[in-house]
Amino acid sequence: MFFNVEKNLNYFKSKLNNNFDVSSRTIMVGETKLGLLFIKSLIDKEVFVNSIMSPLLEFEGKNLNFEILENDVLKIFELEKIETDKDVITKLTQNNLIIFIDGEKGAIATDMEKAPVRTPAEPPTSSVIMGPREGFVEDVKSNIALIRMRLKTDKLVIKDFEVGRYTKTKVCIFSIDGISDTALVKKVEKKLESIDIDGVVDSHYILSFLQEGKGLLFKQVGTTEKPDIVVAKMLEGRIAILVDGSPIVLTLPFVFFEDLQSSNDYYTNPLYVTFMRIIRMLGVFLAAILPGVFLSFRLYHYKALPLKYLITVANSTQGLPFSPFVEMVFILVLFQILYEVSLRLPRYLGIATSIVGALVLGDTGVKAGLISSPVVIIIAMSIIAVYTVPEQAPQLTVLRVIFIFLGGTLGILGIVAGMIYFVNEMNTLNFYDVPYLAPYAPRISSDLKDALFKASVTQMEKRPVITKTKNKVRLKK
Repeated sequence: MFFNVEKNLNYFKSKLNNNFDVSSRTIMVGETKLGLLFIKSLIDKEVFVNSIMSPLLEFEGKNLNFEILENDVLKIFELEKIETDKDVITKLTQNNLIIFIDGEKGAIATDMEKAPVRTPAEPPTSSVIMGPREGFVEDVKSNIALIRMRLKTDKLVIKDFEVGRYTKTKVCIFSIDGISDTALVKKVEKKLESIDIDGVVDSHYILSFLQEGKGLLFKQVGTTEKPDIVVAKMLEGRIAILVDGSPIVLTLPFVFFEDLQSSNDYYTNPLYVTFMRIIRMLGVFLAAILPGVFLSFRLYHYKALPLKYLITVANSTQGLPFSPFVEMVFILVLFQILYEVSLRLPRYLGIATSIVGALVLGDTGVKAGLISSPVVIIIAMSIIAVYTVPEQAPQLTVLRVIFIFLGGTLGILGIVAGMIYFVNEMNTLNFYDVPYLAPYAPRISSDLKDALFKASVTQMEKRPVITKTKNKVRLKK
């Protein structure tokens, strides 16, 4: 930096490649020359004119320095003195206004942010019938406010990090002092500090670095778009990780049975919730193994099928040009293509295309004798069942393909062997010192009140044991 205002403005504009949205102003305040540097696409122009320019032009003193600016002229703002070129560039790209004073080395920065922010609304991935409908947005400051609205306590601890050499993305760790496990917080902090990547544009970039087993099939980090879910998990002893630019908040530690829970579960009757969780668990099995089981019975164990059903299947498959295995794979690929098309086309066109495509192609294929109706129904049931637990959709889709190959090659023996292998694999997983299948493996009696079965709030007196909380009591009677 220089002592001359014009040199500073020209120097830093050139450092930012003379981009058209990097603007500067030179004004005289009394007998002192000031230089103002800012990125006009990021600052609030109304605040700039009314709260910065007006007080400066109305100042009646002759000389101006940092202390006078802070205490007399711009006292409603939080000003920060910066000394290095790197700090100036960083503050500019973080929506700050930079003020240079002629004859003084260094600069003054103040936050003038007016970035485009989406209004909090019900997230499309977590709709509720009853309960809060707010969802996180892409602005980390708005997301912090949504959490603070629900956690009005001095025990809330927020630690922020800057990740990404070019994006310099703000990442925040949320925990509750006296509840969250200190060792867990420090472990996550260390992982974030060790990240050296050119950019972070979404929380899933961070998620990859938080995984303890690389390349594993099973989900290791919790994700949600709802503030009430994040706060509820933090009160259980978990920590939350917010990433600027992403509405997806990460939570740790994570266990498999978390995804069987829904935000609706905590705003309705516990008996109904228990029934729905059992249905979701059934949906997980149908999504993963139903096509493989059907294929294994059709190829190797058809004598085990009821006679009437066997006759129906035989009649529907008579004259088909493909083998049962090829037919199953063909229909599965067809459904996945329709799913991908529905995601990438405009919303209403995508819905129409997926419905028409499934009906027309499915019905026409059956009538043309290329595919059989039982296989279409089985694949459709399996794909629909995935969305009883949508958070596990990627994992279940991969497992479905694996079990189809096992059922098509080894029969029901392959299905059983595959189930034993994957359940055993899940049982041995231990991410962040928490058993993946807890509270069932190992069995933790006190945590069973909110697992597959749901007890009422008045019965859940203790926090979950698996989160290793300092304060175990959540309800005093």
